[in-house]
Amino acid sequence: MYRRRGDHTEVFLVHPGGPFWANKDLGAWSVPKGEYGEDEQPLEAARREFLEETGFTAEGPFQDLGKVTQASGKIVTAWAFEGDCDPSKLVSNTCQIEWPPRSHRLLEIPEVDRGSWFLISEARKRIKSSQEPFLDRLCAILTVSPK
Repeated sequence: MYRRRGDHTEVFLVHPGGPFWANKDLGAWSVPKGEYGEDEQPLEAARREFLEETGFTAEGPFQDLGKVTQASGKIVTAWAFEGDCDPSKLVSNTCQIEWPPRSHRLLEIPEVDRGSWFLISEARKRIKSSQEPFLDRLCAILTVSPK
């Protein structure tokens, strides 16, 4: 999601929940994302995941930002849409993780622990490096400065 504030464009990013990510900031933020099955279209899945991870509805029109491959090998497909939200009202779904690793203890965590609006220049510092091309593509579509 992006919004325009005067001459500036801001993007909405989310921070992953859980103890592993608790003290990580730069390079830890992401576009809301998730998995989808063969019976679901990618855009439908993206809209569903956005709602599940933020509690906010994604309303089009949507701009296709293509795909990137993360370090884990996971392929992420993203779309942009213009919108607005109050990050303090974010409500995320939860998931279970084993924590500490190899402890056989399950811990329920929010998939996302917070969201925030960032200028493109600040988003570049915060977003996972593999997702930075999404910012470049958004800037190209909106014809705004990539900085």
